[in-house]
Amino acid sequence: MAQSKSGFTLAEGEQVVMELEAELYAVSANPIAQTLGEIKKIIDLILGNKKKSYILITNKRVVEIYDRIACYVFKVERRICNILPSSILDVGYYRRAAFGFLCPAFYFFYNRHSNLGRVILLKNADEAEAAKITNAFYTSVMAVKQ
Repeated sequence: MAQSKSGFTLAEGEQVVMELEAELYAVSANPIAQTLGEIKKIIDLILGNKKKSYILITNKRVVEIYDRIACYVFKVERRICNILPSSILDVGYYRRAAFGFLCPAFYFFYNRHSNLGRVILLKNADEAEAAKITNAFYTSVMAVKQ
């Protein structure tokens, strides 16, 4: 059985279409916010804390993965959530910039019935890449329905 970058074991016949790593420390394209996020990340690394979140899009399903490690080695939390088509309200992307032109960035989002919407900053993405991610997510979620 194959594994993804996030360490998730894929089922038989399942192939990774796309794997997005969420930025958990700085969710803005603003350089000041990113610098503060990097400082927080360095402090967490010194203290032995690490958190990572992924959205794994395969040809058969979409999986949300969250890992948290404490004291360098203890896996204190691992959440795996299969996203079902009936739970998705909408999926898409948007572009945001300060004052309309400073630090532009694209964000991928999806909202669920449980009000647990997710927004992910797409680093170094343009409109075509954001549309590609949105289409891959939608296609994989709808593949579960069939």
